[in-house]
Amino acid sequence: MLSILYNNPMKIEDLVTYTSNLLELETYREVDASLNGLQVGRPGKEIHKVCFAVDASLRTFKAAARKGADAVFVHHGLFWGTPLSVTGSHYERIRFLLEHDMALLAAHLPLDAHAKLGNNATMARLLDLQDIQPFGMYHGLPIGFKGTLVTPESAIGMAEKLHLSNEQGLHILAFGPEKISTVGIVSGGATFEVMQAIDQKLDAYITGEAGHSVYAACEENHITMICGGHYATEVFGVQQLASHFAKELKLETEFLALPTSL
Repeated sequence: MLSILYNNPMKIEDLVTYTSNLLELETYREVDASLNGLQVGRPGKEIHKVCFAVDASLRTFKAAARKGADAVFVHHGLFWGTPLSVTGSHYERIRFLLEHDMALLAAHLPLDAHAKLGNNATMARLLDLQDIQPFGMYHGLPIGFKGTLVTPESAIGMAEKLHLSNEQGLHILAFGPEKISTVGIVSGGATFEVMQAIDQKLDAYITGEAGHSVYAACEENHITMICGGHYATEVFGVQQLASHFAKELKLETEFLALPTSL
């Protein structure tokens, strides 16, 4: 777990405003089911330490409490458009946050799409893609990126550069050229966006989740699909954001690695 130590507390309202501006949360309000921004939090709360994680689970909250966090920032929050009764596991998660006076912030599509801190931009940077362009349209907004490798690379070699592994859920449909030159990237559960990669005649497409329903399309159109695992392809944004908050806001931050293998 990466921890960066600073001590420059902020009011929760100021942190929310900063996050909203940084990640342009309003841009995605109409297309993202996630409630982006502050999901749980007491007005006027002072934030000294923020823990970052992929998922808003009870396991995440307990780990953050052990680390002394005042807030948790996640990619997958608790609220997704459809109202949920505050009972069962949903109740237990919210109860834990309230009892520990711990705020919860979330950024879903904004953290996928961000051109510097996002999941997809970070993967493109790790692969050293050139001529990077927006890719992966979702309700009229590009979520991912595409580009060209400086040196053509194998699918396995690309997966290694992104630290994707079988233990984390890696599946490769190797129907494209042995050496890949052009790549599209949309992290997480963007299985069907491979059709956009096919339409644009890319050599390969990287996402999180595999899907039986696109197997034949990949095979028949000679494209390689690298499915690295939903969790494994979405650690990048929260890690980048943790570093950014530490550097720019001088908050103490820590990334909590809680993989799901899916």
